Amino acid sequence: MRFFRRGSEPQSPGAEQEPEGAEQEAPDLEHGADLASDEAQAPAETDLQPEPEAPATEPTFPEDSGAGAAAGAAWAWGADWTPERADAVRREREQAQLALGVERSRIGFGTRLLGAFGSGGSVDWDEIEETLIAGDVGAEIAMGLVERARRRRDISPEAAVRSELAALLAPRDAAQWELRPAVDGGPAIVLVVGVNGTGKTTTIGKLAARERASGRRVLLAAADTFRAAAIDQLRIWAQRTGADIVAHAPNADPAAVVFDALDAAIARGADVVIVDTAGRLHTKSNLMDELSKVRRVIDKRLPGAAPETFFVLDATTGQNGLAQAKAFHEVVGLTGVVLTKLDSTAKGGIMFAIEQALQVPVRFVGVGEQADDLLPFDPEAFVAALLD
Repeated sequence: MRFFRRGSEPQSPGAEQEPEGAEQEAPDLEHGADLASDEAQAPAETDLQPEPEAPATEPTFPEDSGAGAAAGAAWAWGADWTPERADAVRREREQAQLALGVERSRIGFGTRLLGAFGSGGSVDWDEIEETLIAGDVGAEIAMGLVERARRRRDISPEAAVRSELAALLAPRDAAQWELRPAVDGGPAIVLVVGVNGTGKTTTIGKLAARERASGRRVLLAAADTFRAAAIDQLRIWAQRTGADIVAHAPNADPAAVVFDALDAAIARGADVVIVDTAGRLHTKSNLMDELSKVRRVIDKRLPGAAPETFFVLDATTGQNGLAQAKAFHEVVGLTGVVLTKLDSTAKGGIMFAIEQALQVPVRFVGVGEQADDLLPFDPEAFVAALLD
Protein backbone atom coordinates (compact mmCIF):
# COMPACT_ATOMS: atom_id res chain seq x y z
CA MET A 1 0.00 0.00 0.00
CA ARG A 2 2.32 2.75 -1.17
CA PHE A 3 1.68 5.89 -3.12
CA PHE A 4 3.34 9.24 -2.59
CA ARG A 5 2.92 12.61 -4.13
CA ARG A 6 4.93 13.14 -7.28
CA GLY A 7 8.55 14.15 -6.70
CA SER A 8 8.52 13.24 -3.00
CA GLU A 9 10.31 10.59 -1.06
CA PRO A 10 8.58 8.35 1.51
CA GLN A 11 8.97 9.67 5.01
CA SER A 12 8.50 8.09 8.34
CA PRO A 13 5.75 9.55 10.55
CA GLY A 14 8.31 11.19 12.81
CA ALA A 15 10.13 12.93 9.96
CA GLU A 16 7.37 15.06 8.42
CA GLN A 17 8.46 18.39 6.96
CA GLU A 18 5.83 21.11 7.06
CA PRO A 19 5.34 23.34 4.00
CA GLU A 20 7.26 26.58 4.03
CA GLY A 21 5.36 29.28 5.82
CA ALA A 22 2.90 26.85 7.38
CA GLU A 23 1.56 27.38 10.85
CA GLN A 24 3.65 25.42 13.34
CA GLU A 25 1.73 25.51 16.60
CA ALA A 26 -0.92 22.92 17.41
CA PRO A 27 -4.11 23.86 19.25
CA ASP A 28 -4.03 23.57 23.03
CA LEU A 29 -6.41 20.66 23.64
CA GLU A 30 -6.29 21.15 27.42
CA HIS A 31 -8.09 24.51 27.32
CA GLY A 32 -11.54 23.98 25.85
CA ALA A 33 -12.64 27.60 26.39
CA ASP A 34 -9.67 28.97 24.47
CA LEU A 35 -10.28 26.48 21.69
CA ALA A 36 -13.90 27.49 21.32
CA SER A 37 -12.92 31.17 21.31
CA ASP A 38 -10.31 30.60 18.62
CA GLU A 39 -12.83 28.78 16.45
CA ALA A 40 -15.35 31.59 16.78
CA GLN A 41 -12.76 34.13 15.66
CA ALA A 42 -11.43 32.02 12.81
CA PRO A 43 -14.25 29.83 11.47
CA ALA A 44 -12.13 28.54 8.62
CA GLU A 45 -9.05 27.51 10.54
CA THR A 46 -6.69 24.89 9.27
CA ASP A 47 -4.36 23.34 11.82
CA LEU A 48 -1.00 21.76 11.25
CA GLN A 49 0.13 19.47 14.02
CA PRO A 50 3.64 19.73 15.53
CA GLU A 51 6.22 17.10 14.82
CA PRO A 52 4.98 14.25 17.06
CA GLU A 53 6.83 11.41 18.60
CA ALA A 54 6.51 8.18 16.65
CA PRO A 55 2.88 7.01 16.90
CA ALA A 56 2.12 4.05 19.11
CA THR A 57 1.02 2.07 16.09
CA GLU A 58 4.31 2.40 14.25
CA PRO A 59 5.32 -1.10 13.19
CA THR A 60 8.48 -2.67 14.46
CA PHE A 61 9.54 -3.32 10.89
CA PRO A 62 9.89 -0.71 8.13
CA GLU A 63 7.17 -0.31 5.54
CA ASP A 64 8.99 2.20 3.37
CA SER A 65 11.45 1.45 0.60
CA GLY A 66 14.84 3.01 0.00
CA ALA A 67 18.33 2.85 1.46
CA GLY A 68 17.31 4.29 4.82
CA ALA A 69 14.54 1.74 5.23
CA ALA A 70 16.84 -1.10 4.24
CA ALA A 71 19.44 -0.01 6.78
CA GLY A 72 16.82 0.15 9.53
CA ALA A 73 15.49 -3.23 8.47
CA ALA A 74 18.91 -4.86 8.71
CA TRP A 75 19.29 -3.49 12.23
CA ALA A 76 15.82 -4.67 13.31
CA TRP A 77 15.61 -7.99 11.49
CA GLY A 78 19.10 -9.02 10.53
CA ALA A 79 20.67 -9.56 7.16
CA ASP A 80 17.86 -11.86 5.95
CA TRP A 81 15.20 -9.12 6.05
CA THR A 82 13.08 -8.71 2.94
CA PRO A 83 9.88 -6.73 2.27
CA GLU A 84 8.11 -10.03 1.62
CA ARG A 85 9.15 -11.37 5.02
CA ALA A 86 7.99 -8.18 6.75
CA ASP A 87 4.66 -8.39 4.94
CA ALA A 88 4.23 -12.05 5.90
CA VAL A 89 4.91 -11.26 9.56
CA ARG A 90 2.36 -8.44 9.50
CA ARG A 91 -0.29 -10.69 7.96
CA GLU A 92 0.41 -13.41 10.49
CA ARG A 93 -0.03 -10.90 13.30
CA GLU A 94 -3.29 -9.61 11.82
CA GLN A 95 -4.70 -13.13 11.45
CA ALA A 96 -3.90 -13.82 15.10
CA GLN A 97 -5.66 -10.59 16.09
CA LEU A 98 -8.69 -11.54 13.98
CA ALA A 99 -8.90 -15.02 15.52
CA LEU A 100 -8.81 -13.50 19.00
CA GLY A 101 -11.33 -10.82 18.05
CA VAL A 102 -13.99 -13.25 16.81
CA GLU A 103 -13.53 -15.69 19.69
CA ARG A 104 -16.96 -14.92 21.18
CA SER A 105 -18.65 -15.37 17.82
CA ARG A 106 -16.77 -18.62 17.27
CA ILE A 107 -17.79 -19.98 20.69
CA GLY A 108 -21.45 -19.14 20.06
CA PHE A 109 -22.34 -19.05 16.37
CA GLY A 110 -19.48 -21.18 15.05
CA THR A 111 -19.66 -23.94 17.67
CA ARG A 112 -23.42 -24.33 17.33
CA LEU A 113 -23.17 -24.46 13.55
CA LEU A 114 -20.48 -27.14 13.60
CA GLY A 115 -22.45 -29.10 16.20
CA ALA A 116 -25.35 -29.46 13.75
CA PHE A 117 -23.25 -31.78 11.59
CA GLY A 118 -23.19 -34.38 14.35
CA SER A 119 -21.12 -37.53 14.07
CA GLY A 120 -21.23 -40.49 11.72
CA GLY A 121 -22.30 -38.32 8.79
CA SER A 122 -25.65 -37.21 10.29
CA VAL A 123 -26.66 -33.65 9.51
CA ASP A 124 -29.44 -31.61 11.12
CA TRP A 125 -30.25 -29.20 8.31
CA ASP A 126 -33.03 -27.54 10.31
CA GLU A 127 -30.55 -26.80 13.09
CA ILE A 128 -28.12 -25.33 10.57
CA GLU A 129 -30.82 -23.06 9.16
CA GLU A 130 -31.92 -21.93 12.63
CA THR A 131 -28.32 -21.24 13.64
CA LEU A 132 -27.71 -19.11 10.56
CA ILE A 133 -30.86 -17.07 11.19
CA ALA A 134 -30.03 -16.61 14.87
CA GLY A 135 -26.50 -15.56 13.87
CA ASP A 136 -27.84 -12.55 11.91
CA VAL A 137 -27.33 -14.04 8.45
CA GLY A 138 -31.02 -13.42 7.73
CA ALA A 139 -33.90 -15.79 7.05
CA GLU A 140 -34.00 -15.54 3.25
CA ILE A 141 -30.24 -15.90 2.86
CA ALA A 142 -30.12 -18.77 5.36
CA MET A 143 -32.84 -20.77 3.62
CA GLY A 144 -31.22 -20.33 0.22
CA LEU A 145 -27.80 -21.32 1.57
CA VAL A 146 -29.11 -24.50 3.18
CA GLU A 147 -30.99 -25.49 0.03
CA ARG A 148 -27.88 -25.09 -2.13
CA ALA A 149 -25.66 -26.94 0.35
CA ARG A 150 -28.08 -29.88 0.57
CA ARG A 151 -28.03 -30.35 -3.20
CA ARG A 152 -24.24 -30.60 -3.39
CA ARG A 153 -22.80 -34.07 -3.75
CA ASP A 154 -19.20 -33.23 -4.64
CA ILE A 155 -18.11 -32.42 -1.07
CA SER A 156 -19.17 -33.16 2.50
CA PRO A 157 -22.11 -31.25 4.07
CA GLU A 158 -19.76 -29.30 6.34
CA ALA A 159 -17.52 -28.31 3.45
CA ALA A 160 -20.61 -27.39 1.42
CA VAL A 161 -21.86 -25.01 4.13
CA ARG A 162 -18.41 -23.44 4.46
CA SER A 163 -18.22 -22.99 0.70
CA GLU A 164 -21.68 -21.44 0.49
CA LEU A 165 -20.88 -19.05 3.35
CA ALA A 166 -17.70 -17.92 1.61
CA ALA A 167 -19.64 -17.44 -1.64
CA LEU A 168 -21.90 -14.90 0.10
CA LEU A 169 -18.97 -12.54 0.51
CA ALA A 170 -18.45 -9.98 -2.25
CA PRO A 171 -15.51 -10.76 -4.55
CA ARG A 172 -12.35 -8.80 -3.80
CA ASP A 173 -8.58 -9.16 -3.75
CA ALA A 174 -7.92 -8.51 -0.08
CA ALA A 175 -4.17 -8.95 -0.49
CA GLN A 176 -3.79 -6.35 -3.26
CA TRP A 177 -6.39 -3.71 -2.33
CA GLU A 178 -5.11 -0.30 -1.32
CA LEU A 179 -6.29 3.29 -1.13
CA ARG A 180 -5.77 5.03 -4.43
CA PRO A 181 -5.74 8.72 -5.46
CA ALA A 182 -9.25 9.96 -6.17
CA VAL A 183 -7.93 11.71 -9.29
CA ASP A 184 -4.60 11.59 -11.09
CA GLY A 185 -2.03 13.52 -9.10
CA GLY A 186 -4.41 14.11 -6.18
CA PRO A 187 -4.85 12.58 -2.75
CA ALA A 188 -6.90 9.54 -1.88
CA ILE A 189 -10.23 10.60 -0.34
CA VAL A 190 -12.12 8.53 2.22
CA LEU A 191 -15.62 9.73 3.13
CA VAL A 192 -16.65 8.02 6.38
CA VAL A 193 -20.39 7.80 7.09
CA GLY A 194 -22.57 6.08 9.64
CA VAL A 195 -24.89 6.40 12.62
CA ASN A 196 -23.82 7.95 15.92
CA GLY A 197 -22.46 5.47 18.42
CA THR A 198 -20.97 3.03 15.92
CA GLY A 199 -17.39 4.11 16.56
CA LYS A 200 -17.13 6.26 13.42
CA THR A 201 -14.69 8.91 14.66
CA THR A 202 -12.55 6.34 16.47
CA THR A 203 -12.40 4.30 13.27
CA ILE A 204 -11.15 7.40 11.44
CA GLY A 205 -8.40 7.79 14.02
CA LYS A 206 -7.38 4.15 13.63
CA LEU A 207 -7.38 4.45 9.84
CA ALA A 208 -5.23 7.59 10.10
CA ALA A 209 -2.80 5.76 12.38
CA ARG A 210 -2.57 2.92 9.89
CA GLU A 211 -1.85 5.24 6.97
CA ARG A 212 0.69 7.30 8.95
CA ALA A 213 2.52 4.12 9.99
CA SER A 214 2.86 3.36 6.27
CA GLY A 215 4.59 6.70 5.71
CA ARG A 216 1.74 8.68 4.18
CA ARG A 217 0.77 12.25 4.94
CA VAL A 218 -2.82 12.29 6.22
CA LEU A 219 -5.25 15.19 6.52
CA LEU A 220 -8.43 14.86 8.58
CA ALA A 221 -11.53 16.92 7.70
CA ALA A 222 -13.74 17.62 10.73
CA ALA A 223 -17.05 17.77 8.84
CA ASP A 224 -19.09 16.50 11.81
CA THR A 225 -19.85 20.06 12.84
CA PHE A 226 -23.17 19.28 14.54
CA ARG A 227 -21.42 17.64 17.49
CA ALA A 228 -18.76 19.91 19.03
CA ALA A 229 -17.12 17.00 20.84
CA ALA A 230 -16.51 15.30 17.50
CA ILE A 231 -14.21 18.14 16.41
CA ASP A 232 -12.21 17.93 19.64
CA GLN A 233 -12.05 14.15 19.40
CA LEU A 234 -10.69 14.37 15.88
CA ARG A 235 -8.10 16.93 16.98
CA ILE A 236 -6.82 14.52 19.60
CA TRP A 237 -6.50 11.76 17.02
CA ALA A 238 -4.65 14.16 14.72
CA GLN A 239 -2.15 14.88 17.49
CA ARG A 240 -1.73 11.20 18.33
CA THR A 241 -1.07 10.17 14.75
CA GLY A 242 0.77 13.22 13.46
CA ALA A 243 -1.95 14.00 10.92
CA ASP A 244 -3.00 17.47 9.74
CA ILE A 245 -6.56 18.62 10.42
CA VAL A 246 -8.95 21.15 8.93
CA ALA A 247 -11.81 22.28 11.18
CA HIS A 248 -14.35 25.09 11.22
CA ALA A 249 -16.45 26.32 14.13
CA PRO A 250 -19.25 24.09 15.50
CA ASN A 251 -22.45 24.15 13.39
CA ALA A 252 -20.55 25.31 10.31
CA ASP A 253 -21.49 24.01 6.87
CA PRO A 254 -19.97 20.51 6.56
CA ALA A 255 -19.62 20.88 2.80
CA ALA A 256 -17.53 24.04 3.30
CA VAL A 257 -15.22 22.14 5.64
CA VAL A 258 -14.71 19.46 3.01
CA PHE A 259 -14.02 22.03 0.28
CA ASP A 260 -11.38 23.77 2.43
CA ALA A 261 -9.88 20.43 3.43
CA LEU A 262 -9.38 19.47 -0.20
CA ASP A 263 -7.75 22.85 -0.89
CA ALA A 264 -5.41 22.34 2.06
CA ALA A 265 -4.61 18.76 1.04
CA ILE A 266 -3.59 19.83 -2.45
CA ALA A 267 -1.53 22.77 -1.15
CA ARG A 268 0.29 20.62 1.41
CA GLY A 269 0.73 17.60 -0.81
CA ALA A 270 -1.27 15.26 1.42
CA ASP A 271 -1.54 11.63 0.35
CA VAL A 272 -4.84 10.82 2.08
CA VAL A 273 -7.86 12.93 3.11
CA ILE A 274 -10.23 11.29 5.59
CA VAL A 275 -13.57 13.06 6.05
CA ASP A 276 -15.55 12.68 9.28
CA THR A 277 -19.26 13.28 8.65
CA ALA A 278 -22.08 13.86 11.11
CA GLY A 279 -23.62 10.71 12.50
CA ARG A 280 -27.18 10.49 11.25
CA LEU A 281 -30.09 8.12 11.27
CA HIS A 282 -30.90 6.72 7.87
CA THR A 283 -34.51 7.87 8.36
CA LYS A 284 -33.55 11.59 8.62
CA SER A 285 -33.93 12.83 5.04
CA ASN A 286 -32.51 16.33 5.69
CA LEU A 287 -29.27 14.95 7.09
CA MET A 288 -28.97 12.44 4.29
CA ASP A 289 -29.43 15.32 1.82
CA GLU A 290 -26.54 17.11 3.52
CA LEU A 291 -24.40 14.04 2.93
CA SER A 292 -25.28 14.17 -0.77
CA LYS A 293 -24.17 17.81 -0.80
CA VAL A 294 -20.78 16.86 0.63
CA ARG A 295 -20.38 14.32 -2.13
CA ARG A 296 -21.24 16.94 -4.75
CA VAL A 297 -18.68 19.37 -3.30
CA ILE A 298 -15.95 16.75 -3.64
CA ASP A 299 -16.81 16.34 -7.31
CA LYS A 300 -16.90 20.13 -7.77
CA ARG A 301 -13.45 20.66 -6.25
CA LEU A 302 -11.94 17.60 -7.94
CA PRO A 303 -14.04 16.85 -11.05
CA GLY A 304 -14.29 13.17 -11.75
CA ALA A 305 -13.05 12.24 -8.29
CA ALA A 306 -13.71 8.67 -7.20
CA PRO A 307 -13.52 8.76 -3.40
CA GLU A 308 -13.89 5.75 -1.18
CA THR A 309 -17.08 5.92 0.89
CA PHE A 310 -16.88 3.74 3.99
CA PHE A 311 -19.95 2.93 6.05
CA VAL A 312 -19.12 2.23 9.71
CA LEU A 313 -21.43 -0.40 11.17
CA ASP A 314 -21.67 -1.64 14.72
CA ALA A 315 -21.57 -5.42 14.28
CA THR A 316 -23.81 -5.91 17.33
CA THR A 317 -26.79 -4.17 15.68
CA GLY A 318 -27.65 -7.22 13.56
CA GLN A 319 -30.27 -6.91 10.84
CA ASN A 320 -31.07 -3.29 11.74
CA GLY A 321 -27.56 -2.46 10.57
CA LEU A 322 -28.42 -3.91 7.18
CA ALA A 323 -31.31 -1.46 6.79
CA GLN A 324 -28.95 1.40 7.68
CA ALA A 325 -26.37 0.28 5.15
CA LYS A 326 -28.95 0.02 2.36
CA ALA A 327 -30.17 3.58 2.99
CA PHE A 328 -26.66 5.06 2.96
CA HIS A 329 -25.78 3.06 -0.14
CA GLU A 330 -28.72 4.59 -2.02
CA VAL A 331 -27.65 8.14 -1.10
CA VAL A 332 -23.88 8.16 -1.54
CA GLY A 333 -22.93 4.83 -3.11
CA LEU A 334 -20.85 2.89 -0.60
CA THR A 335 -17.55 1.39 -1.72
CA GLY A 336 -16.70 -0.35 1.52
CA VAL A 337 -17.93 -1.27 4.99
CA VAL A 338 -16.06 -1.12 8.29
CA LEU A 339 -17.47 -3.45 10.95
CA THR A 340 -16.71 -2.31 14.49
CA LYS A 341 -17.06 -4.08 17.84
CA LEU A 342 -16.62 -7.48 16.24
CA ASP A 343 -14.91 -8.57 19.45
CA SER A 344 -17.93 -7.89 21.68
CA THR A 345 -21.35 -9.56 21.43
CA ALA A 346 -21.50 -9.70 17.63
CA LYS A 347 -22.89 -12.96 16.30
CA GLY A 348 -20.78 -12.87 13.14
CA GLY A 349 -23.47 -13.57 10.56
CA ILE A 350 -24.13 -9.91 9.78
CA MET A 351 -20.90 -9.92 7.78
CA PHE A 352 -22.43 -12.31 5.25
CA ALA A 353 -25.78 -10.50 5.15
CA ILE A 354 -24.22 -7.09 4.46
CA GLU A 355 -22.03 -8.26 1.61
CA GLN A 356 -24.68 -10.44 0.01
CA ALA A 357 -27.33 -7.70 0.10
CA LEU A 358 -25.15 -4.81 -1.09
CA GLN A 359 -22.34 -6.53 -2.98
CA VAL A 360 -20.10 -4.04 -1.20
CA PRO A 361 -17.01 -5.53 0.44
CA VAL A 362 -16.14 -5.21 4.11
CA ARG A 363 -12.74 -3.51 4.00
CA PHE A 364 -11.82 -3.36 7.69
CA VAL A 365 -12.97 -4.86 10.97
CA GLY A 366 -12.48 -3.44 14.45
CA VAL A 367 -11.53 -6.03 17.04
CA GLY A 368 -10.48 -3.87 20.00
CA GLU A 369 -9.86 -0.41 21.40
CA GLN A 370 -6.20 0.02 20.46
CA ALA A 371 -5.09 2.00 17.41
CA ASP A 372 -3.76 -1.13 15.70
CA ASP A 373 -7.00 -3.08 16.24
CA LEU A 374 -8.37 -2.05 12.83
CA LEU A 375 -7.62 -4.99 10.53
CA PRO A 376 -8.01 -5.44 6.76
CA PHE A 377 -10.80 -7.93 6.18
CA ASP A 378 -9.73 -11.22 4.64
CA PRO A 379 -12.80 -13.38 3.83
CA GLU A 380 -10.96 -16.70 3.93
CA ALA A 381 -9.28 -15.87 7.22
CA PHE A 382 -12.60 -14.75 8.69
CA VAL A 383 -14.46 -17.95 7.78
CA ALA A 384 -11.57 -19.99 9.12
CA ALA A 385 -11.43 -17.99 12.36
CA LEU A 386 -15.20 -18.32 12.81
CA LEU A 387 -15.51 -22.05 12.20
CA ASP A 388 -12.12 -23.60 13.11
